Amino acid sequence: MSNITKINQSNLDAALLGLALERTAPDSLQAQLTEGLRHAILNDPGTSGARLPASRKLAGELSVSRTTVQIAYDQLISEGYLTSRTGSGTFVADNLPHLSPPVTKTTGPRPEAQPWRPFHTGVPDQALFPHQSWARHLERAWRAPENALLARPDPMGWYLLRQAIADHLSAWRGLPCDPGQVLITSGAWEAFELICRALLPGGSAVALEDPGWSPLREVLDACGARVCPLRTDHEGLNPADIPTGVAAAIVTPSRHYPTGATMPLARRAALLDWARQTGGLVVEDDYDSEFRYKGHPLPSLAGLDGLRHCIYIGSFSKLLSPALRIGYAVLPQTYVDPARRHLARIGTRASLIPQPALASFMTSGEFATHLRRMRRIYARRQEYLLSELAPLSDLLDLSPDPAGMHLCARLTPKLAGRITDRHIAARAQERGVFLRALSSHSGLPDPPQGLLLGYAGHDEAALGTAAHTLARLLRDIA
Repeated sequence: MSNITKINQSNLDAALLGLALERTAPDSLQAQLTEGLRHAILNDPGTSGARLPASRKLAGELSVSRTTVQIAYDQLISEGYLTSRTGSGTFVADNLPHLSPPVTKTTGPRPEAQPWRPFHTGVPDQALFPHQSWARHLERAWRAPENALLARPDPMGWYLLRQAIADHLSAWRGLPCDPGQVLITSGAWEAFELICRALLPGGSAVALEDPGWSPLREVLDACGARVCPLRTDHEGLNPADIPTGVAAAIVTPSRHYPTGATMPLARRAALLDWARQTGGLVVEDDYDSEFRYKGHPLPSLAGLDGLRHCIYIGSFSKLLSPALRIGYAVLPQTYVDPARRHLARIGTRASLIPQPALASFMTSGEFATHLRRMRRIYARRQEYLLSELAPLSDLLDLSPDPAGMHLCARLTPKLAGRITDRHIAARAQERGVFLRALSSHSGLPDPPQGLLLGYAGHDEAALGTAAHTLARLLRDIA
């Protein structure tokens, strides 16, 4: 061991001696330990490369569970402060200056991007994004690009990415499809717009879930479709409620947005029967099905249908980063040519730049590894948030969700009789906590009352602080 390494190890050991966890503090032991380690690393560059104690040893020294230490280590590994070496242990990462914001001289104020705050929904933790791997794939794709990347692009998207998506869907969602049926989009908005403008007759009636994804109504209105909202229940949309004359139904069956309900197999079969009998089109928005924490996911609608009457829509914005602006649609064979002609005429909005990198990222196996890791972290965050909100069980209907990136907490009668969810959301904003009211996603009379609590994009420390703020707010109201 070199003298520098010995000094760095000594610095870390000294910092660890100063760690003190308070069981009566508002923050959890996990959050305190994570913040304490992070602070020790950032405030002493001399800890770079030093080895941390085994989780069992540190747990004994701090009188906490080994799980508490492991969760703290995992969080800091995901943030880049620590690295794990198989068979060797956990170490402080080298070259940490990039973790602190650079000091720059400016000639005047400039606008800054607003950070995501708890409890924003649908936001992945971008600190966990595999930046180094992604940069390697991006550089490899464009350092010496193959001729096809420099030629006129295929309006359906980069073929190798379409192949990778087809393989992924076959393995993860039981949806065998040909790459020729996969269309690369810039996201859900473009996919729904294409369906309305290219695949449905003008002015078609389209059934939507209510409550549902708010921007969807805007897309359909802009395309001249007639919106037919249908109230959902604890099993999602009921196909028996679809009125005569509807040309398409857009649903989120794996996990209804925003309530989290799962459409059971009987309703899925009934919805596909409706499509076969009427010639209607089912559009399956499977926006976060990969994040399932318990049990086995039900098969995709498109897989049950054999891609005859159902279009499958997915996105990478919640799996990797919204900045990618990459999504996809899988079309029945009869819709492929109309979609291609439409895109050839108007052009696609999906950038070609990230597509070859994403293709190699997926085929390398790193994408699947990233998803498995995110599932573990997000599952822990949901469990932690539920534990922090448990004292509010008389005001919020709280229960674990087997999937997704947010919780939908309905207001109990005790709270709903005093205030609306929109007023709660407005008051929370004043206290620095971002909340979505469940009723804001509904256009029908007497909307459901609840709060949407996104947890995936926020670490335990941020979730704990926001949960305590929300608790104080609700107790003041009740």
